[in-house]
Amino acid sequence: MLIKNINLIDGTGNELQKEVDVLIEDNQFKTIGKNLENPDHEIIDGRNKYLLPGIIDSHVHIMEEMRPLDEKLTTPFSYTFYRAIDHLRRTVNCGITTVRDALGADQGIKEAVQDGLILGPRMQISINALTITGGHGDKLTKSGITMPSFIEDYPGLPTGICDGVEEVRKKVREMLRAGADVIKVHATGGVTSPTDHPDFTQFSIEELKVMVEEAQFRGNRKVMAHAQGLQGVKNCIAAGIHSIEHGIYLDDEAIESMKNQGIFLVPTLLAPVSVIEFADELGMSEASIQKSKEVLDAHTSSFTKAVNAGVKIAMGTDAGVFKHGTNLRELALMVEHGMTPMQAIVASTKVSAECLGYDDEIGTVEAGKKADFIIVDDNPLNNIGLLKNPNNIKIVSIDGKIVKNYDEN
Repeated sequence: MLIKNINLIDGTGNELQKEVDVLIEDNQFKTIGKNLENPDHEIIDGRNKYLLPGIIDSHVHIMEEMRPLDEKLTTPFSYTFYRAIDHLRRTVNCGITTVRDALGADQGIKEAVQDGLILGPRMQISINALTITGGHGDKLTKSGITMPSFIEDYPGLPTGICDGVEEVRKKVREMLRAGADVIKVHATGGVTSPTDHPDFTQFSIEELKVMVEEAQFRGNRKVMAHAQGLQGVKNCIAAGIHSIEHGIYLDDEAIESMKNQGIFLVPTLLAPVSVIEFADELGMSEASIQKSKEVLDAHTSSFTKAVNAGVKIAMGTDAGVFKHGTNLRELALMVEHGMTPMQAIVASTKVSAECLGYDDEIGTVEAGKKADFIIVDDNPLNNIGLLKNPNNIKIVSIDGKIVKNYDEN
């Protein structure tokens, strides 16, 4: 296809390019320039519109969407998979063309998307998260009753509970065997945990190092760490973890170490905000609501300090803890707490591609990269908030194939 006279935000951080032509061939960006012509190509009139790279969400839970306990108890096991089809569709419709699933999606979901059986973004999956007994991810409550989850363990999604170096080593290998592209670990407690707190530390440095080592053995795969409390974050830094998810309680030392070691921060600012906003609808427990309120100020403060220090920040939302399709509210929060609109867009495209290890293929609109892009009517550099409404995302393309064309509806 040939997109004519479009205003281009290419994701590199360079200034807006006005009224350029974008030529796409063989599912890739071929040429970006002026006065391009090719009568054999489909022509898209981009006049007065804006083209951005496809947005990358570095932290989602495609299989999950929080809901009240009674609904969880009465939902058949397989129904969750059919519900995920809608989650994937909403994710694409809001402008996201690639995700890193942080727990819950299995190899079958990924292959169904790859094969075109269902519509969804490009997926990188972690299968299930490693967690300690009694930690974030252990569903056994104080009453002795196991808390119903959005999806229970099954052969394609082995349990993540492990304790001690050798159990951890085996568990990493199980996740890789199940198809994990990245290893996920709960290095601290969390907001939605029934028996712990975000500041609680999980796993020793030795255990975390084994995760990194085993992941590297299999094609240099990376480890992403749910890490909210400060000591857990510092343990992850010492172990060589690739990305810190959430990073609620950060001090200057942790931030400086992350910057020096090139460790990514995936802040998920939207997660606690949405837990509070949609508590009743999502069936959130009172404990989760109170913990979300408790961490808000520390979360945004840590994010602002990381931005100012120059830490590599990749956009991630934790969608699934709240409603899929509302993901791009995250960009407005990033701007509210210290980023420029351009920085937020680069974090959501170029830097997120780097975090996922896909930067040679996607993340920017450059010749030779896959033609993942979105088109909107107005300039998000003037109003980043326009991106949060899926109706404002007029066209979505993945691999040069238009998967949403709102103007045709």
